[in-house]
Amino acid sequence: MCYSINKIKGLGVGTKMEEFIRLLDEHLDYIRHEIIGDTIYIYVKSNRDEVLCPYCGQPSSRRHSAYERSFQDLPIMGKKTKIILSNRKMFCCNPDCSHITFAETFDFISTKSKKTKRLLDKIVDVSLSVSSLTAANILKDGIADIGKSTICNLLKKRYPPSEERNGHKSMY
Repeated sequence: MCYSINKIKGLGVGTKMEEFIRLLDEHLDYIRHEIIGDTIYIYVKSNRDEVLCPYCGQPSSRRHSAYERSFQDLPIMGKKTKIILSNRKMFCCNPDCSHITFAETFDFISTKSKKTKRLLDKIVDVSLSVSSLTAANILKDGIADIGKSTICNLLKKRYPPSEERNGHKSMY
């Protein structure tokens, strides 16, 4: 899904960008953006008061530190989109938890992923109808920075090879 920059232009750009970011996740606040070459960089931060520990489920509001996490999202007006998230690391308040600290997580992106789930879905959609090399070339032109080996690995994860077909191991 691509969004028109025309809806973002004009008075109240911050407010419009805030609305756009909330489409990704209601727990994100827009900080600023900049356009450099063929890429829009959008800076965001979490607005949650408490974060659940992914290991024990205990809520925590004790911040340990923060770091920048960047990842690609769907393009805006033909420009690649990179989101830079000020991600928090939190202390777990549960003395019985196996972890002292944990990083805040979000539903729209997997842990350690460099692409949002919706961008990965778009990559798979494009890749299913053409070769991985052709898909990489199509996607590099205004959608996402990706190589053919990354596409192959993504397809293997989404569509694991069948164990055996007619007595032979097969990729698909």
